[in-house]
Amino acid sequence: MRKLFLYCIALFIPLAFLMISWRETAKPSAQPEAFVLIAKEEMHCTKGAEALGEATRIIGHRLTGSENGKKAEQFAFDLLKKYGFKDVRFHEFEVDAWSRNKVKLNVYYSDTDTASPPQTGQTFPAKLTPGNAGCVTNPEVVSLAHSPVKADVFAPMLDVGNGLNADFEKQKDQIPGKIVLLNLSVYPKDSTLKNLHRSEKTALAIKHGAAGCIFINNVAGRILLTGTASVNGELIPIPAVCITQEEGLNIRQCMSLSHKASARIVMSNHSGKIKARNVVATLKGSELPDEEIILCGHLDSWDLATGAIDNGIGSFTVLEIARVFEKLKLKPRRTIRFVTFMGEEQGLLGSKALVKEMMADGSINKLRYVINLDMAGNTQGFNASGRPEMEAFTKKVMSEMKAVDSSFKASYSSSAGLHSDHQPFLEQGIPIMEPEGHLDAGVYKFYHSNKDDFSLVNPEHMSRCATFTGMMVYAIADAKEIPAKRLSDEETKIFFIKAKLKEELILGGEWRWEK
Repeated sequence: MRKLFLYCIALFIPLAFLMISWRETAKPSAQPEAFVLIAKEEMHCTKGAEALGEATRIIGHRLTGSENGKKAEQFAFDLLKKYGFKDVRFHEFEVDAWSRNKVKLNVYYSDTDTASPPQTGQTFPAKLTPGNAGCVTNPEVVSLAHSPVKADVFAPMLDVGNGLNADFEKQKDQIPGKIVLLNLSVYPKDSTLKNLHRSEKTALAIKHGAAGCIFINNVAGRILLTGTASVNGELIPIPAVCITQEEGLNIRQCMSLSHKASARIVMSNHSGKIKARNVVATLKGSELPDEEIILCGHLDSWDLATGAIDNGIGSFTVLEIARVFEKLKLKPRRTIRFVTFMGEEQGLLGSKALVKEMMADGSINKLRYVINLDMAGNTQGFNASGRPEMEAFTKKVMSEMKAVDSSFKASYSSSAGLHSDHQPFLEQGIPIMEPEGHLDAGVYKFYHSNKDDFSLVNPEHMSRCATFTGMMVYAIADAKEIPAKRLSDEETKIFFIKAKLKEELILGGEWRWEK
């Protein structure tokens, strides 16, 4: 009898452990529960779009350093307070900022080698022929930051095509002293060519001795595009302007018919010290408060329009995710900082200032992850930005998202890039993630343009971005372990080389390793 009793006990103990283990695995984790709450609160919610609509209506553009920029900073601060955040602060920084004043572009065609500055009042015939060569056209034009405060340059023109390194090298002996005409995009499209940022193309033009740059916006619809032509946010020594695709095609046709083409760029701009403010709201972590996650998007815009897409939809989605976390009283393990940056458009000024401060006080060592929203919307997946160790984690989290909403596609990529507020963090080896957005196709052609207004905003796309990005932020902040760690200085160098970003960082003056 005693043997039978001992035998039963021996059988029961492993069975009991098995039952306990089964109950633990069967019990839903806190993460999917949080996902359900986030989806219930945010899916099909228009609050983020409504806040953006109000800001565009009462403020207008959000240019850093302008009165409108200050109003936008205060708007974001007040909104976070309204949402219930106790810990909201301004992170003030002082930098050299730039704003446009006046610009005029004349293009002069001649049937001889003799070139003289174009005369005002001359008209441009519908078609240029050898018989009417010697005429002037005045294309619609916009200055690119950070062109000189004053410039009056008259010089022969040279077409350098796409303005890639190979294009400049091909004509390097002809470039000195010329105003170069070049595409903003690779045009016509060619998947074998990697485009450069307009600032990097300007840097190449300066390096080769060009007297000025005329960029063609390769988008139909007479759309003017602005942006920075400076790789470091400092004034460049030559004027840089942008014209529409239609004007660019016309100029190219006329250049092919004339013996010689010249251009005159006359401009004045403003440059000087300004103060701007990033806005930071903090949600303290429940178990690991000294480990931090940053969710960010740039609040500033260019001044040609209200910047509703670039980057109203990104920054106001950051604010909307903050609202949802505060309303639901979500308390992930790690601290989350919700940040809206200023000065991104003029050279990542706000994010660089914050990283510089974090490097100085050592708080960069607490930072575990950065999720950046720049023109993000209609989220269908996530980009792990060149960190393969995040693949299993990201895909698992996305499968849990899909269980909550079957319309989520759970697409995954891992490609690192530059030129947004994640870059200064990436340069310090911090892991980065970005949502993969699929906005309406027509929206993208208005990037940085005079037509980027609230009429382009799809509230449902903002809601989907807030829903799924909110889930990912929660998952990373609440994870027991985050697979991706901060890279060492040497590992960061190797990372950029593998990502084929070394040339871009050198052109931008950001490559701190051996040349």
